Amino acid sequence: MSLVAQVGVSVGRLELDVAIETGPGTLVVAGPNGAGKSSFLAALLGVHPLKRGRIVVGTSVLADTDAGIHAPVELRRLGYVPQNYALFPHLNVRANIAFAVDCANAAGNVAPTGTVDFYLEALGLQTLADRYPRHLSGGEKQRVALARALSVKPLALLLDEPLAALDVSARQEVREFLSGYLRKLGLPTVVVTHDATDARVFGDRIAVLESGRITQTGSWSELVAHPASAFVAAFVGKNA
Repeated sequence: MSLVAQVGVSVGRLELDVAIETGPGTLVVAGPNGAGKSSFLAALLGVHPLKRGRIVVGTSVLADTDAGIHAPVELRRLGYVPQNYALFPHLNVRANIAFAVDCANAAGNVAPTGTVDFYLEALGLQTLADRYPRHLSGGEKQRVALARALSVKPLALLLDEPLAALDVSARQEVREFLSGYLRKLGLPTVVVTHDATDARVFGDRIAVLESGRITQTGSWSELVAHPASAFVAAFVGKNA
C-alpha cells in the first residue's frame, strides 16, 4: 500500500503544488524553513482544503477535487505526530493514548479491546503509563505521541520534524529507534524535516521541497551524485 497525493493549495502567500508517492518504505519531504513542509502535511490531513488535487491511500480516496470528495479530518485515518508532540498535559500516558482510541471509536473506526495496552508494550511505555508529560523526557514524549498516532490503526503515518524538539544528546538514540521502528511497521509514512541527517537516515526516498514545489526526488545517494539545485547541493554536502 502507498500514499499518492497531488496537492494544490494556497496557504497565505505560499502556493503549494506538490505530487508525491510514498511507495514502499518512508518518504522524507525535506526542505528549508518556509518551503511548505508542514503546510503540505496539513493538506494531507484535511486541515487545508485542496484547491485542486487528489489524495489516495491504498484504495481509500481521501480527497478528489474533480469528484467533490473531501473526507473530514477525523475520518481520514492518518496517524499524525506533530513537531511538539501535542500531548495533553492533564492526562497521563495511558490516558493520552486512550483519548485517541476513544475518538477513533466515536468516528466508527472501532479499536480492538486491549489496544492501549498493546501500544504501551510495543513502544516500551508500560512503566511510564501513569506518568504525566511533564515527567517524561523528549524521547519518551515522542514514543507516547507515536503510540497515540498508531492506536487508531492508521492507513498512513505523518511525522512533522520528529527530532526537532529533542536536545542534541538525545537525537542519535531516538533517531536509531525511530528509523528501525518505522521500517518494522511497514506503513506508508511521510516524514518532513529540514535536517540532512534525518533525511539520510529515515528516507528510503527523499523529495526536496522548495518554495512550494518538489525540485528533486531520489535516494540520498542519488541526491548526492546529481543535486538538481543549489539548495540540494548544500543540503547533501553538509552531512554527506
